[in-house]
Amino acid sequence: MRKEQRRHIRTVIFTALYLAMTGITGMVCAQDIHNSSDTVVHDSMFVSGQDSILIISDLESIIIEESKDFLVSNTSSFKPNPNIAWKIALVFPGFGQVYNQQYWKLPIVYGGIVGCVYAITWNNKTYNDYKLAYFDIIKDSQSDPSSENPDAWSQSWQDFSNANPSTLLHSSSFHSQLKRGKDYFRRYRDLSIIISVGFYLILVADSYVDAQMFDFDVSPDLSFRVTPEIRPETISSSRSFGLNVCMTF
Repeated sequence: MRKEQRRHIRTVIFTALYLAMTGITGMVCAQDIHNSSDTVVHDSMFVSGQDSILIISDLESIIIEESKDFLVSNTSSFKPNPNIAWKIALVFPGFGQVYNQQYWKLPIVYGGIVGCVYAITWNNKTYNDYKLAYFDIIKDSQSDPSSENPDAWSQSWQDFSNANPSTLLHSSSFHSQLKRGKDYFRRYRDLSIIISVGFYLILVADSYVDAQMFDFDVSPDLSFRVTPEIRPETISSSRSFGLNVCMTF
């Protein structure tokens, strides 16, 4: 902790202790005033109840103002470390944006994470359903026809159609439909995983870039400045007139 921070904390603690002691003194004074007179004498010091209340109010105002100045100064002087930012984002997605004080990005970050997780989960579940149904119908259709029993057939592939299972068992088009569904959702499951990894890496890179560009100047001074220029006559060149273009960034 820096020296000014420690000094500020000590000041606040001492002031708070003094405030508590002053409040106790004011309460004692107020009790004595109520029982005797408006002013009490203690160790040659005159302290009235009204004065003690004013002192407490002034000290409270001082503490509040100093705390506000302390928070504002620390916030304005904050500069994130890019190496810390990307490491935090690498372990905890989204926390790099919090470290960089980019709180408005959190809905985007966690909305994207939830979307990626849902896409992977749903595509993987549907892929497994199609895969199980496809392998089960292949197994059932290759069994001995003389021992075919509808009660022994797997229910996995029958759930994909309301038609008579006897007509679906040896239907090549139905077999192809299950196979296409299996391949389709496997491809989109893998694509969802790739997109999720890419989104995760984008979050890490965004944390690093935000920390690196945290104090980048984006004021209106980022512009071209055009000024006239006159070059005097020299031995090797004659007098010339022109424009000097300066870019501030």
